[in-house]
Amino acid sequence: MERKRFYQNVSISQGEGGFEINLDHRKLKTPQAKLFTVPSEALAIAVATEWDSQQDTIKFYTMHLTTLCNTSLDNPTQRNKDQLIRAAVKFLDTDTICYRVEEPETLVELQKNEWDPIIEWAEKRYGIEIGSSTSIMGPSIPPQTREVLTSHLSSYNMWALQGIEFVVAQLKSMLLTLGLIDLRLTVEQAVLLSRLEEEYQIQKWGNIEWAHDYELQELRARTAAGTLFVHLCSESSTVKHKLLQE
Repeated sequence: MERKRFYQNVSISQGEGGFEINLDHRKLKTPQAKLFTVPSEALAIAVATEWDSQQDTIKFYTMHLTTLCNTSLDNPTQRNKDQLIRAAVKFLDTDTICYRVEEPETLVELQKNEWDPIIEWAEKRYGIEIGSSTSIMGPSIPPQTREVLTSHLSSYNMWALQGIEFVVAQLKSMLLTLGLIDLRLTVEQAVLLSRLEEEYQIQKWGNIEWAHDYELQELRARTAAGTLFVHLCSESSTVKHKLLQE
């Protein structure tokens, strides 16, 4: 979706409900026409930067932070906190890094060397069991593991959870997302690990250069935005904010 840029200046101001974005003298609204208000100044600045960096046309599909804020404010799917957490934890059943190939040997080795350390880190960090499997059914995740991760996620507020679920959906991996949010991985590392098999095939067979590069950049941009969103919504300065108490 695109439209012509209709404003010159972007600024932020503090309102009753939090920080607002001004496009010239108009206040930004959400798709459901609510006042666009965010819980932290840093997040407001990041969103304002997205609007300010648009050229002659506004490319909404490049504005991931704005989209995540809109989702948090409008909650178009009307989900509550438990449903958001469940949706994220459900990704454990199909977590990219838990599914392993049986051949070729070089890819088996690559998955083991690159993915095992992340699983071991998560098991140690959260005191859980995960494992991996070559079965089409994937590994059987113990109920205890789900409980621990559900409880860990419930310490986040609704805004941060929207961001976590967004990143999990990009990487198709709960474990890589936890690694990212815990700063065990960089965005580049997490994205590469989530695409290990594709990258392996490309090195082997070559690729359609532009398509691959575009895909990789896109995935990095979305993952980086989602991760930044989680951090900006979890900072101590935002937690006491009434927007996040709802």
